[in-house]
Amino acid sequence: MNIDSSFLTYFVNAGLVVKLVLLLLVCASIVSWTYIVQRGFYLGNTRKATLAFEERFWSGGDLSKLYNESIEKSQATGLELIFQAGFKEFLRLHKQSGMTADAIMESARRAMRVSQMREQDKLEMHLPVLATVGSTSPYVGLFGTVWGIMLSFRALANVQQATIAMVAPGIAEALIATAMGLFAAIPAVVAYNRYANDINRLLNRFDGFQEEFSNILLRQAQMSLNRNQAEVEG
Repeated sequence: MNIDSSFLTYFVNAGLVVKLVLLLLVCASIVSWTYIVQRGFYLGNTRKATLAFEERFWSGGDLSKLYNESIEKSQATGLELIFQAGFKEFLRLHKQSGMTADAIMESARRAMRVSQMREQDKLEMHLPVLATVGSTSPYVGLFGTVWGIMLSFRALANVQQATIAMVAPGIAEALIATAMGLFAAIPAVVAYNRYANDINRLLNRFDGFQEEFSNILLRQAQMSLNRNQAEVEG
């Protein structure tokens, strides 16, 4: 006896509950792959933009010129936006009289932290969906399998003599739900772990940049305040 083992055949021959489970898992897999591709491109572009901006920042150019060039860009992302937030706050407070270097730096650091939190939200967008698909899909598939096997054995109640040939097709149709659950879950789990690691590495770069940039701004603020004090005393 020839048995067509295609997914479509299993789907057509399955019961209503198993069909609903399979449709749910197919939809989950489509959504998962959509976010996997989208997050992959976004994180890749953010990583490239971060490296490019770090190269420009550490090239030794004037920070005011770099800031003006940066704010003219409409597609600034990641580290560049953190730089913009910190330097904008620094320039605003630097022009005010009576401000100490510590007060200026505390405000600039706060602005950079807020900007980094916004960027972190963008980086982690849709990751909870991948985590949900990866953690629940195997159980949804297992539910479909258990339900299908229950129906298969229930159908044997009215048969006087059960054989493997009678039981095997129903069990095979039920097991396809577990296979579909794993098919949806495995890519989601792998992508989630990979992207979570990439995001942590980017956030570490952001933290390191903030510390180094803060030191540079602190030196500039102290030098400027010393010059102003010398002019007043002179």
